[in-house]
Amino acid sequence: MIPFLFQRSLLIALSASLGAALASTPAPAEEIEAVSSRTSSDYLRKKLPDGSFEPESYAFAKGGFWSGDRSDKTIDKMGFTEVAETIAGPLASQNFIPAKDPKTTKLMIMVYWGTTIAPEHASESPVYENMKDASQRLNQIWPSSQQHDAMGNSKLPPPGASSEYAALTNAIAAVQAENRLRDNLNRRNASMLGYDSWWDTTYNAPAGSAQELRKHDMIEELEQDRYFVVLMAYDFQMMWKDKKPKLLWETRFSVSEHHNEFDKHLAAMTAYASQYFGQDSHGLEHRPIPEGRVDVGDLRNLGSVPEK
Repeated sequence: MIPFLFQRSLLIALSASLGAALASTPAPAEEIEAVSSRTSSDYLRKKLPDGSFEPESYAFAKGGFWSGDRSDKTIDKMGFTEVAETIAGPLASQNFIPAKDPKTTKLMIMVYWGTTIAPEHASESPVYENMKDASQRLNQIWPSSQQHDAMGNSKLPPPGASSEYAALTNAIAAVQAENRLRDNLNRRNASMLGYDSWWDTTYNAPAGSAQELRKHDMIEELEQDRYFVVLMAYDFQMMWKDKKPKLLWETRFSVSEHHNEFDKHLAAMTAYASQYFGQDSHGLEHRPIPEGRVDVGDLRNLGSVPEK
């Protein structure tokens, strides 16, 4: 889970004119977006007689920016205000409206954005590619059946084989350590991007099973650098008055960085993900990003809420 950060009382509200007007550029239809959304057990959006959601007021707060390991001007140049301004339009499409009075504000929406850092691929190592041959060679120069005496004590390698044996075991140990690091980074990215449900159901899949194939698909996505946005909506009144964070809903969405530009894709990414704002997606969803554009209005600063 991303740590909750709230050190200032500055709140920004945005006046968004969402013309969910589908028009020029931001993303080609073949781009695949991943979205995961969850709600707390006691959060449920009410509906009006016409079937639309009852409006809920919100204020934005800066969660944080997660920089990738390479310079990328399409995201590095975007500050919190620009990101929040783009997100405000899709929020409005789901009847989440900018707050005007802190006393009646329902949600504090923390905004996180950035680029994941993909791990180095241990499978690309020459030692990894020859792991099977290395294991066979180890068994040739010193079979496992000869590595212990009758009492079960470890024996030393035979003369003339110790240096080669040590070199092979050290190389294999290095790849195993790299794989552990790779798994840790993949697990962290899975949690950040909302892939944890996919991870939990496939990571220990039996070899040769359909689940293992799904695991390989998941790892392939996690080991790409991905642009992401995370929205975490907290109970504003509890946060403001009691300084207690109560998470009501969260939505995580991402797209591969490859051949994409964050500043040009953010609007389309958010427009698609908005259907899950305040809703439970029941796991990870993959969908093509439709071509289109979300237009937002002017930024409006409603000032700050004084510390209590």
